[in-house]
Amino acid sequence: MSEKQRILIVDDDENIAELISLYLTKECYETRIVSDGDQAIPVWRSFRPHLIILDLMLPGKDGYQICREIRQTDHTPIIMLSAKGEVFDKVLGLELGADDYMIKPFDTKELVARVKAVLRRTSTSSTISDQNGQQVTWPDLIINLTNYAVQYMGKTIDMPPKELELLYFLASSPNQVFTREQLLDHIWGYEYIGDTRTVDVHIKRLREKLKDHPSWAIATVWGIGYKFEVKK
Repeated sequence: MSEKQRILIVDDDENIAELISLYLTKECYETRIVSDGDQAIPVWRSFRPHLIILDLMLPGKDGYQICREIRQTDHTPIIMLSAKGEVFDKVLGLELGADDYMIKPFDTKELVARVKAVLRRTSTSSTISDQNGQQVTWPDLIINLTNYAVQYMGKTIDMPPKELELLYFLASSPNQVFTREQLLDHIWGYEYIGDTRTVDVHIKRLREKLKDHPSWAIATVWGIGYKFEVKK
């Protein structure tokens, strides 16, 4: 019998946390609840969850700080929860490395569906990477999806998982144009309920880290989307 997937729920609202746990337990996940931000990292280290559901407003460390600390060493999928619905808050959470962002109040069944989608995507990606050692190489650029590492001009470049996955996806299909909607669907693994500005922000961050190169560029195709342009 396969091991149950473990989900860590970090939320100081006891009613919401218990409700999420109830629904996930019915779907045969093992859950652990933490209500204090200061306890989130120690419990994450001991529980080793397959996914984290992380509220932003917490006593002690807030969700942004917890996400930032985890992303320094690990790629455990994170779904952020927040009562804040502004685009800035969503983009900040995604830039820090969150895999999804849901606004309170939310439908618990939708949250469960998103949990399944994120776990399915990350599990499939991991399996493929282990088998094929996924790596894309261009002049002065190596993108390795197996160990989530990027090297540019001989130096390792720090990137949140979504930035790296976006770069890998574009670089794997040189000169092919993708719309923002296609990129959201491919990188996030489902129809992202939100604003395509998320893609623009991630592209902007990639360009800041990977300056113009004589052989290739992350190019904008006006009115359509983006492509990894290989120069002749």
